[in-house]
Amino acid sequence: MHHKLRHALTVASFMAPATVGIVVFFLYPLLSAVYFSFTKFDLLSTPEWVGLRNYRHLFDDPFLTRAAVNTLWLCAILVPARMLGGLATAMLLTSVKRGAGIVRTIFYLPALAPPVAATLAFVYLLKPGVGPVNTALAHIGIDGPLWFNSPDWSKPSLVLLGLWGVGDVMVLYLAALLDVPQAHLEAAQIDGANAWQRFRHVTLPHISPVVTFTAVIGVITTLQYFAQAAVAASAASGQATTGAGISSTFGYPEGSTFTYPLWLYVVGFRYGALGYANAMAVVLFLVAFAVSLLLLRRSLKVT
Repeated sequence: MHHKLRHALTVASFMAPATVGIVVFFLYPLLSAVYFSFTKFDLLSTPEWVGLRNYRHLFDDPFLTRAAVNTLWLCAILVPARMLGGLATAMLLTSVKRGAGIVRTIFYLPALAPPVAATLAFVYLLKPGVGPVNTALAHIGIDGPLWFNSPDWSKPSLVLLGLWGVGDVMVLYLAALLDVPQAHLEAAQIDGANAWQRFRHVTLPHISPVVTFTAVIGVITTLQYFAQAAVAASAASGQATTGAGISSTFGYPEGSTFTYPLWLYVVGFRYGALGYANAMAVVLFLVAFAVSLLLLRRSLKVT
């Protein structure tokens, strides 16, 4: 009995740092957010219990609806685009024989760029009239779009920004592709399988855990899409005031880049409605958790 107790205490001591970290930095903030979501709270006064009022307000908030639609659009387009772009780039790099390390480094470098700096650079490159991209298009007779200054092109421009920095996803797929047994691919080729059949029936089953992982991480990250949308809107409008606080240009142009986290931030720190902001945060957590669980269960059924 003494030996078992000593063993349990030893295990608990090794687990203590992680346990304390989870409780302090995850469990306590999560439970606090749930509690404050049922209150009227502004950081200055004592929280006032209001029950489900904050959650009922979610259904009649027009700004929230627009922000949710924009965020879901990004999830539906940006996440698959980054996954396919990362996979295509990784498959291309697996065929490079000479200077493979240098080529892989070049493709990965954009992922190291800070989000704010990368977004500012893209706003400049895609600037209507004077930007290098539209200037190059004009030389070949193409009238370039307004990019970040157009409500129809602003979200596709954010997708292009995400594809430019696809190196983080590429590295994961590259590691998975290099781990696919070559003997299986050669056996399939001998049996007459073409390139698509080898990918569908040999490569894809081997890399399916990485596909699921990138899908889950991509959805969670995109549901929290904040910095790029805020900086792009402020810079494209010509009033880059994000660093000084809450910019009045969030969502420019015409609310097309207004994402769910941006509205949550505005509600909490411009209007001081932190109870409502916590309710939005709880809903965001539940949506991310539900989508992740759905993707994981679907992956288990496929495998």
